[in-house]
Amino acid sequence: MFDESFVRAARLQEFSAQERITDHAPAVRRTPALRRGLTRQAVILVVMIVLAFGTAIYMGIRSPYRTTQVARHTEPLRMTVIPLAPSGKVPGADSTAELYRHSPAAQFHIAADGIALPTIRRTAHFSDSQVVTALTTAKDYLVDSSLDPDVLKGATQRPVRQLVDPQQLDQFDQSFDKPAADGRHAATGWLVRFDPAEAALADDHIRVTGTLHVAETDADTLEVTSDHTFVYALRPVDKPDAAASLFTVRRELHFRFDRDDLRNHQAELMVSYLQAGPLSCSTDSATHLHPLLAGRRATQDGPAGTDPYATGSATALCGALAPSAQPSV
Repeated sequence: MFDESFVRAARLQEFSAQERITDHAPAVRRTPALRRGLTRQAVILVVMIVLAFGTAIYMGIRSPYRTTQVARHTEPLRMTVIPLAPSGKVPGADSTAELYRHSPAAQFHIAADGIALPTIRRTAHFSDSQVVTALTTAKDYLVDSSLDPDVLKGATQRPVRQLVDPQQLDQFDQSFDKPAADGRHAATGWLVRFDPAEAALADDHIRVTGTLHVAETDADTLEVTSDHTFVYALRPVDKPDAAASLFTVRRELHFRFDRDDLRNHQAELMVSYLQAGPLSCSTDSATHLHPLLAGRRATQDGPAGTDPYATGSATALCGALAPSAQPSV
């Protein structure tokens, strides 16, 4: 007697009825043993697939055309602040409209209207919308850093800070925590602000004129250059009846944008060049600008001394404010 498992395991095949009639053979015959494992063709296929994957991985590692994502090293902002000293008494008037009308700023636009965007054209590697983003970010920076009343009076710098590339924030913060006229850490290199104990806006309609230019420097970088003149009407703090005077600031800024900056609506500042007057040459302009108001004169002192033996310091600079830059009142 054989149990069921033995019968199922036996490699037997029963002859057909016709086979048994024509041939006196046993009723059953042994079947060929089943082949176990992979066939030769399957083994060859597996080997070929493994070789193909191995070759692809090797060529990917060795390829001379492989591109590597390299993090951009952000340079610190280089800044120059030049006071412009008047040759005589600062002119003033009760009417700010009269001051503007008799000054070179008579035809300037008011506030943000004076910061016009150029004609938008795509570049080789940046679309129209990306070029627009770079230009509007630069304009926003100029508006927040040169026209915001709270920024101008030194109440905040937050709107400006939000537009700065994160890799420059340490430099930005140090410029306000410990301002220094070293070409790297002047608060007035980042924005325009007046000493709140001395001067206040006499007219919120600041006059502005200037230009913006954009260019692609490489496949991953756009640069925007701005050159604008801002003219402020100022009065002494808490003296609304005092005569007003004009204060002029010329700002040239170079912005750099990589694709992350464009995506985050932020900018890396490369260069900040500022000329401002009327100011005294001997006044420290790193923390605040200290305008000479109506009726005042510049001191006869020259700019702060420069020590050629001190490393890391910037040369003290000062210029003369041309009489033609003042209102003729």
